[in-house]
Amino acid sequence: MTDTFFGVPIHGDITRGSSRVEQKPIEELAPLFQAVIDDPTIVEFGWTQYTPYFNDGDTCEFSVHGLWVKTTAEQKLEEEGTEEFEHWDLETEYGHPSLGEVKGEWRGEWPNREYVELGYVGPDRARYDRVQALDSALQGASFENALLDKFGDHAMVTVRKDGIEVEYYSHD
Repeated sequence: MTDTFFGVPIHGDITRGSSRVEQKPIEELAPLFQAVIDDPTIVEFGWTQYTPYFNDGDTCEFSVHGLWVKTTAEQKLEEEGTEEFEHWDLETEYGHPSLGEVKGEWRGEWPNREYVELGYVGPDRARYDRVQALDSALQGASFENALLDKFGDHAMVTVRKDGIEVEYYSHD
């Protein structure tokens, strides 16, 4: 069967564009988002989203980056003046200071190397898992169209219980 465009047959070799991840309805993100915003120990969280200006010759495509979380523990340290809060990314080498981390290690040699989880270290595994689930959903590309439509390109999104702030995000 010949493909058509508004009833006109299409012939020739078609080079398909980006193989983007299939998009999900934004409603599927809602329970993950709500679980984090409803957590009484989470003061704020956010992420950046942007299209890179240059990507070493690869196509520059919009994506979401690095969920960060600020809890009441970090807020207390900040208020006491013992530490100034900077976004606590979930991907830090030493884990999140109040959410904890899952320890693990790579075992074996390539190509049969595998990651083995050694256990969770921190105060609340369920909270950690809820935050990780939201991070995976945001960075998994399945909601990019909805996030781009809602918050725009080159944006830093900060979520608090009383509202969401969107600021221009400058990146390299």
